[in-house]
Amino acid sequence: MAKLRQCAIYGKGGIGKSTTTQNLVAALAESGKKVMIIGCDPKADSTRLILHAKMQNTVMQLAADAGSVEDLELEDVLQVGFMGIKCAESGGPEPGVGCAGRGVITAINFLEEEGAYTEDLDFVFYDVLGDVVCGGFAMPIRENKAQEIYIVCSGEMMAMYAANNIAKGILKYATSGSVRLAGLICNSRKTDREDELIIALAEKIGTQMIHFVPRDNVVQHAEIRRMTVIEYDPNCQQANEYRELARKIVENKKFVIPAPCEMEELETLLMEFGIMDVEDETIVGKTKEAVVA
Repeated sequence: MAKLRQCAIYGKGGIGKSTTTQNLVAALAESGKKVMIIGCDPKADSTRLILHAKMQNTVMQLAADAGSVEDLELEDVLQVGFMGIKCAESGGPEPGVGCAGRGVITAINFLEEEGAYTEDLDFVFYDVLGDVVCGGFAMPIRENKAQEIYIVCSGEMMAMYAANNIAKGILKYATSGSVRLAGLICNSRKTDREDELIIALAEKIGTQMIHFVPRDNVVQHAEIRRMTVIEYDPNCQQANEYRELARKIVENKKFVIPAPCEMEELETLLMEFGIMDVEDETIVGKTKEAVVA
């Protein structure tokens, strides 16, 4: 029996983690892999394209309705979608109330205890909120649940900052556990020289750009129908891009302890590629009128 591979997907909020993860998982399932996806975001949008649903009932919401998590059954929280993909959402408290990270911890522990991690599984993917790598949201890393971390990024400045910060979080936990950075997934925003820039960033922090996913409106067309591209238009080029990403992840052997950049190094890289203007210390702290004068 092949060893279960547990992967967590991190990245800046709004970068397309959930969309990328679900299309990737759909491509893996299409190729015959047995996969489970666990949404680790209170928005509970990590499984909607697999289940064709607005939002899956979450572990935390179902536990609140039932009285406690001990009153739940596995079939209450685990649903099966496209190509037999198992789906669960951790959920969280109401906005502004309590710690959402608690939902991640509660959900993963419950799924483990109730036998969701079956022997036939090849992959488990954790789709994790934003670029938060502390508290409960770091659980897939902290507790050695996920050994492989993939960071979704783009050639935009803040997406690269976030990727570097996530690498810092991975470094902290890698020294005391088995978690490793497995690569950057560039979810293109069509910025200038984007693939070159992400390859350069990956090299700087000691990893690889595992795949460049081009921007294509078919992704949005599929999402409107609550479907992955793999299911909505299996013969299109974008579906093949996700299949190629899936193939590269299956064959990936490059799992590293990252070497994150210092902020100055990252800014230098951004300036080299023309993403950020060269710093001019003479104008720092000066108003528009003072600069003009």
